[in-house]
Amino acid sequence: MGKVSKSTKKFQTKHLKHTLDHRRKQKHHNKKIQGRRGNKSEEEKRNAALTKEEQKLRDSSKEEVFKDMSVEDFFAGGFDVPKNKGPKAVKAKAPKAENDSEDSSSEDEDGMSENMANLADKDPEFYKYLQENDKDLLDFKPSNPLDNISDDEGEDDEDEEQTTEAAPGKQDKSNDTVEVDLKLVRKWKKDLNSAFSVKLIRNIVSSFKAAVNANKEELVDEYKYAVVDEKAFQELMFLALKDMPAAIQKAHPYHVSKGARTLSNNSNVNKIASALKSHAGSMITLLHDITNTETAALVLHSLDQVFPYFLSHRRILKEIIKSVVEIGATTRDLDTQITAFAFLNNSSREFRKSILDTVLRTTYSSFVKSCRKTNIRTMPLINFQKNSSAELFGIDEVLGYQVGFEYIRQLAIHLRNSINASTKQTANSNPADAYKIVYNWQFCHSLDFWSRVLSSQCHPDKEGGKESQLRQLIYPLVQVTIGVIRLIPTAQFFPLRFYLIKSLIRLSQNTGVFIPIYPLLSEILTSTAFTKVPKKKSTLPTFDFEHNIKCNQGYLGTKVYQDGLGEKFVELLCEFYVLYCKNVSFPELVTPAVIALRRYIKTSKNFKFNKQVSNVLEKLKQNSEFILNKRSEIDFGPTNRSEVARFLADLPWNKTPLGSYVQVHREVKEEKARILRESLAEEEENHVKSTSDDEGANALEEDEEDEEDAEMSDASRE
Repeated sequence: MGKVSKSTKKFQTKHLKHTLDHRRKQKHHNKKIQGRRGNKSEEEKRNAALTKEEQKLRDSSKEEVFKDMSVEDFFAGGFDVPKNKGPKAVKAKAPKAENDSEDSSSEDEDGMSENMANLADKDPEFYKYLQENDKDLLDFKPSNPLDNISDDEGEDDEDEEQTTEAAPGKQDKSNDTVEVDLKLVRKWKKDLNSAFSVKLIRNIVSSFKAAVNANKEELVDEYKYAVVDEKAFQELMFLALKDMPAAIQKAHPYHVSKGARTLSNNSNVNKIASALKSHAGSMITLLHDITNTETAALVLHSLDQVFPYFLSHRRILKEIIKSVVEIGATTRDLDTQITAFAFLNNSSREFRKSILDTVLRTTYSSFVKSCRKTNIRTMPLINFQKNSSAELFGIDEVLGYQVGFEYIRQLAIHLRNSINASTKQTANSNPADAYKIVYNWQFCHSLDFWSRVLSSQCHPDKEGGKESQLRQLIYPLVQVTIGVIRLIPTAQFFPLRFYLIKSLIRLSQNTGVFIPIYPLLSEILTSTAFTKVPKKKSTLPTFDFEHNIKCNQGYLGTKVYQDGLGEKFVELLCEFYVLYCKNVSFPELVTPAVIALRRYIKTSKNFKFNKQVSNVLEKLKQNSEFILNKRSEIDFGPTNRSEVARFLADLPWNKTPLGSYVQVHREVKEEKARILRESLAEEEENHVKSTSDDEGANALEEDEEDEEDAEMSDASRE
C-alpha cells in the first residue's frame, strides 16, 4: 500500500467532510433545477406517470417487503426480495453481500478498461496524445484514496520534527520526560560552539519553554523536558538568552540593508525561524514575570539579537511589542522603563516599516490605560512615559501625523459628545454626569501627551530648517484643550484648568506659536472663590495642585484653597509672560493684563493676593521699560521680520527683570518638591522596614510556638 503524502492527510483531516457535504448539496440543487426545467430522468418520468392509487400501492408493497424482517436479518443478506405487487411493478435489486463488492469493483475496472480500448477507434488523435503525455490515465485503475492511509506513521517523525519540537504540547505522551540537569546544559553550551545544528536549537528552545512554564501545573506533563534543579535553570536561562542568539548569528550572519538587518536565504535559517517561533512565546512569558532591571535587560537584549526572525510573524510581533510596552507602563522602576524604551526606540528606527505603526498605537493605548491612577508616586513615571513615547512619534513624521490626527480627533469627538449631552437631556443619559467623559485624568493626560509630542517635534529651530508635518496638529489640539478648560468654569475644577494651561504654555514655548492664555487665567478672578471672603475655618494642609484635577468639597470656601488659587494664578501668569520677556512687542502684549489687574486690585479685599499681584505688575512694568530702552536703539521697523526675530537673541532670558523673578520662583518651587520627594521616600522606607520587622516578629513567634508544642509533645510521650 503506497504512502500517503502530507498534503493528502491534511486534506482528509480538514477539508474532506466539507467537500463531500458540498457535493451532496450541489447534486441535490441540480436535481431540483432539472425537475423545474422538465429535464427528468427516465425513472422520474415513470414515477410521475403513475396515478396516486398506483403510488400508494407501490409504497405499501415496499413496506410489506421488509415489514417482518429485523435489522440484523436485513444486513445479513442472502435473501430473495419478493416482487412488488401491482401494475407496472418496479424491479428491485437485492443488497449485495460483502463478497459482491469485489465483483462490482472488478466490473467497474473492466468497464473502464473497455472504454479506454474503444477510445483508440473512436478518437485516435486524442488516444495518441494520451499515450505521449499521460500514459497513466490509459492504465487507470479505480481505488479508494482512504485505503492508502498507513497505520504506521513513525516514518514521518523526522520530517515533522520541526513542528513537534516547536510545540511540546504535541509530543507523544508515551515518551518519558527528560530531566535537564547541569551536565546536560553544559553539554549543550559546548555543542553550540563545536557542533551547531538546528536540532540542538530545538532542544534548547523546548527545554527553556518547559523551564519558563514550570509553575503552570496543567502544562507540565505536556513538555518533553523538565527543569528541577535551580542551578540548571539559571544556566539554561543564560544559555537560551545569551549564548544561543550569539551562536545563531555566528552560524548565519545577518545581511544589513538600508540600516536594517535581514535574514539570509537559507533552508537552515527557515528551520531556525520555525524553532524561534516557539522561543518567542517563552520570552513573552518571561517578560510578564520580570521583577528587576537585570532580568529585563537580559531578555530584551536577547530579543533584539533574534528580532529579525519574528518580522514575518505579525501576531508574534504584536505580542512582543505589547509585552515590552506593558513593562514600561506598569513598572515603578525608572531603570526598567529606560530599558524598555531603548528597545522600542532602536527597533522602531531599524524596522520602521514593519513595527513603527504598531509601536505607536500600542504605546499610546497602554499609556492611557496606565495613567488612570495618578498621584504623587506615579506622576514621575507617567511623565517619563509621556516624554519617551513622544520621541517615538518623531521617527516618521508622516506616520506620526496620521496616528496623532486620529487620536486627537477622538478626543474632540468625546468633547463634542460631552457638550451635547450637557445641553440635551435624553432618556438614556444623565446630563449631570456627561462631563465625566472629559473631566478625568486619562483625558487630561492625553491632551498633555500630545502637547509634549508636538513640543518635541515642532521646534522652530529644528535641524534642517524644514517644517514638521506635525505642526498642522497644533491648532486642533489647542482648540480641544481650550474647550475642555471652559466646559465647567467652576472653582471645583480650577486645578484641571491650571494643569491644562501649563500644557498650553509648554506647547507655546517649544513651538513658537502664540496662544492667548491670559484670558483663561483672568476668568477665575470673577469666581466666588476670589470674590467672597472665606467663611470656613479649616486646618487642612495645603492643597496639592500638581497631582489633583478636582478639588474636594472640604476645601471649597476655605482660606487654604483661596491662597493656593492665588499662588497658582501668579505662577502661571509669570510663566506665560516670561515666554516673551525678550520680545520686541512685550510692552504692547502686557498692556491689557496690566490694566485689568490694576482695576481688580482696587475692588478686591483679599490683601494677601493683592500684594502678590502688585509684585507681578511691578516686574511687568520693569520688563516693559527694559524692552523700550533696548527698542530705542534699533533702526528697523516691525515689517522687518528677520531683524525682529533676532532682537535680543544673544541675551539670556533670566537676565531680564521678569526672567530673574521667575527663575527665583522656580528654584523655590523645585526645593519644595525635592523636600516632598525625600519625605515620601523616607515614609516608604520606614513602611517597608516596619513590614519586614512585623514579618520577622511573626516568624519568631511561630518558631517559639513550634518549640513549645514540640516540648509539650515530648513531655506527653515521657
